[in-house]
Amino acid sequence: MRDDMLIDPSEGPAFAVLRPGGTSDVVLICEHASKTMPKALETMGLDEAVLESHIAWDIGAQSVAELLSERLDATLVSQRFSRLAYDCNRPPESSGAYPERSEIFDVPGNIGLSASDKARRADALYHPFHQAIDALIDERLAKGRNVVLVTVHSFTPVYFGKLRDGHLGILHDEDRRLADAMLDAAASAKLELVRRNYPYGPEDGVTHTLKRHGLTRQIANVMLEIRNDLVSDEAGQRQWAGSIADLLETSLEKLKTEGGRLHA
Repeated sequence: MRDDMLIDPSEGPAFAVLRPGGTSDVVLICEHASKTMPKALETMGLDEAVLESHIAWDIGAQSVAELLSERLDATLVSQRFSRLAYDCNRPPESSGAYPERSEIFDVPGNIGLSASDKARRADALYHPFHQAIDALIDERLAKGRNVVLVTVHSFTPVYFGKLRDGHLGILHDEDRRLADAMLDAAASAKLELVRRNYPYGPEDGVTHTLKRHGLTRQIANVMLEIRNDLVSDEAGQRQWAGSIADLLETSLEKLKTEGGRLHA
């Protein structure tokens, strides 16, 4: 491996694309899909238990996203390396892209990074991932297709010692069309503990992907947060993928009926 390379070619690309020819309007994104650490970063000074925990990845999110991709015939773009190496839901200028501390854990491998260290991380992980999403969306828009952006995440049920009792968060930034429709659909379906901008909101800096790819193109977009103990096994993953797919299908049909297209 060259000294300036973060990811060796043997480790594969920074991102993976499932169902590139998907017929659905929905484009699924999973920024925190993997706990895999680039070999060059070793363990970043963390023990195995921490590297398996929620600070390294969104537990269950990739599996739910894959099931959604199958159910909807939707293209899915996933990041293949841990959020601790680079959090792809943060821009390069954000300190949160290279977290020195995540919840109660210090991350030694991210402490004191130089500007060149950060640029190396962004060049290896952030830019290829988001450029792939840009290319996918722009190609579809150029063909006159509707595009709907849906990002899939999970959250820990206990954060800084406080219990989070919600089941599903439906998050949005300035464009709330799809979130509103999904919240209405969840209420109609009597799906319990579904909340707006929970457990985070735009003020927490979590809507970068929505802003970069959704707001800039005025395409409908939403970020989903599922409590990770509910999707830690296959049964839960299938249950929640089914429920979310139902919400999306109902909501997108409503938006199309009301506006004809899914652009602002």
